[in-house]
Amino acid sequence: MHPTPDLPEALPAGLPAPASTEQLDALAHDLRAAGMKPLRSAGDLEGLAADGFVYSPVLQPLLCGRRAQIGVAVSSAEEVLQVATACVRHGVSLTVRGAATGNYGQCIPLAGGLLLETSGLKRLRHVDASSGVFTAEPGIVLSDLDQQLQEHGRELRLVPSTMRTASLGGYVAGGSGGIGSLRWGFLRDPGHLLGAEVVTLEPQPRLLQLDARAAEPLNHAYGCNGIFTALTMASAAAVPWQQLVLEFSSWDRALEASQQWPASALVLNALCTLEAPVAAQLPWPQGCPPADGRAHRILLLAAPDALPLLQSWLPQLQGALIWQAPQGQSRGLPLRELTWNHTTLHLRSQDPDLTYLQLLLPQPEGPALDGLRQRWGDGVLWHLEAVRSMGRQRLACLPLVRWRGREDLQALIDHARELGCLLFNPHAITVEDGGLGVVDADQVAAKHSYDPGGLLNPGKLRGWR
Repeated sequence: MHPTPDLPEALPAGLPAPASTEQLDALAHDLRAAGMKPLRSAGDLEGLAADGFVYSPVLQPLLCGRRAQIGVAVSSAEEVLQVATACVRHGVSLTVRGAATGNYGQCIPLAGGLLLETSGLKRLRHVDASSGVFTAEPGIVLSDLDQQLQEHGRELRLVPSTMRTASLGGYVAGGSGGIGSLRWGFLRDPGHLLGAEVVTLEPQPRLLQLDARAAEPLNHAYGCNGIFTALTMASAAAVPWQQLVLEFSSWDRALEASQQWPASALVLNALCTLEAPVAAQLPWPQGCPPADGRAHRILLLAAPDALPLLQSWLPQLQGALIWQAPQGQSRGLPLRELTWNHTTLHLRSQDPDLTYLQLLLPQPEGPALDGLRQRWGDGVLWHLEAVRSMGRQRLACLPLVRWRGREDLQALIDHARELGCLLFNPHAITVEDGGLGVVDADQVAAKHSYDPGGLLNPGKLRGWR
């Protein structure tokens, strides 16, 4: 049994008091003097008060109604520096917001204060012609960034299923992986984030240029220890990915394919495995046959040269290719918007009583899946994603879970751990509890250096307390 509950019952202790009217008025005066427009109306602040935390029935009552007391939109690093200086001067906490596509309340202020809206920082500043290394601002939408990289023969290594709306800064600050994780692992793996331009909240805020090692503690830190104004990252050579949908009458054969294909030399960018009841509820691309509720499906993004071997491999796995189309040339939803957290989104749109978990399965995966199925039955529906973790091909599991209360969900978490699963808790508030559950000393040290007053996104970094 895990020594402490994984599901929070209250907000973190030790949150600062909301800013006073006098603090807010003084801050608004400084923002106007710098040529920016403070946002203070209820309508403006309500529009900046949500992300995907509604996926979690644990987080929903804790975060619903939490909002900033004042907001401001910025369009340059210089404006970010001016906002930071004003917040420090008046002792007002600051939370950074990207496109708010995260699911864990990463950009929801727990203690009021100012919300910094960064969508105006949206330039691709530079692409190195030889290496493909690029520098871009945090507010750029990932699909726009990828389209601009394609003009240089490059593409993003990792993207979330929300890439049409998600921003680069929010993804690095609050995301972890997604499409591309089968090849490239996770965002915090060394080699993805190669540098960052950052504004601090020191007594005299600075605009710093950090190299890869110095930027690492700011990766997946919810904006708790520095404000991104530009990110330098590695890209990959562009590939004309093919979207493939395959069907299997046997779950065991589908699982076998999910284990074998990522471990081969096939060039794959994503592999998503859906149990038949999940596949039956998804809105498939135009031309793809709807699922009948009996067959399990695997969704692939594969390089063109992978197709001949895949097709010759299918008969021995009792599978069939039922649809294919080049990425970007199909009608309706792209296949990537049926994977990762979009799978949960689609099923919750039909049944809001569903929530989910995020697990890394032990190897071999079958016994853990069988053990969970035997105890939980159709209260847990299977959705697997192939990933690369610590240099090894693994299967992550994002099961759809029937919400039957906190005790039931905690019991499921405990059972998954007993079977060897590693939990990445989507029902947690802090950086640590949504990750490996342990304090990252480098993240805390960076906060001491760059935010000594603890004004950035207070309550989200457990190690700070």
